[in-house]
Amino acid sequence: MTINLQKGQRVDLTKGNTGLNKITVGLGWDPVQQKSSGGLFGGLFGGGGSKGANVDCDASVILLKDDRLAAKEDVIYFGNLKGANGAVAHSGDNLTGDGDGDDEQVVVELKSIPADYNRLVFVVNIYEAAQRKQHFGMIQNAFIRVVNGATNEQLLKYNLSEDYSGQTTLITGEIYRHENEWKFAAIGTGTQDNSIGEVVRKYQS
Repeated sequence: MTINLQKGQRVDLTKGNTGLNKITVGLGWDPVQQKSSGGLFGGLFGGGGSKGANVDCDASVILLKDDRLAAKEDVIYFGNLKGANGAVAHSGDNLTGDGDGDDEQVVVELKSIPADYNRLVFVVNIYEAAQRKQHFGMIQNAFIRVVNGATNEQLLKYNLSEDYSGQTTLITGEIYRHENEWKFAAIGTGTQDNSIGEVVRKYQS
């Protein structure tokens, strides 16, 4: 039974899910279809109907200790696919967002995360957004979901349905410790950070 979350909602992950350990966090998005004015052949050959470069979204996870980023190795993204002693693993880069389902995935083994990590923040940003003049108004159907790795059951899903025009980064959600349990929070905050490097600075102070 999937729990569909709204912005700002929080839900227990491990409480009530006895034995839950390995989860897959899926992040997805679709490029908005832009109309071509050149007809079929104009679109194929660039005759007045070229729609420009693909919007390349990148998913990242920022691993925090006491709500702070302690080391650059704790940013998990296409250039650093594993962290927290292997407990967090990124599936790799997806350049287009085309197709159904998850575009990028992060596998998390909750019981293997070292005790000094208390939050995992899931971020999606547009690669070279400023240079390409791209923003999340050009993206639709963005979501974050959590799947039980043992049963393949979808536990929760949060559709980011707001208008994020002008925003270049989305803080989608986070998994955090609460006493001896793990919880999930649906965040859905847009920012104008132009790179994951700009995002992580907010967690270093």
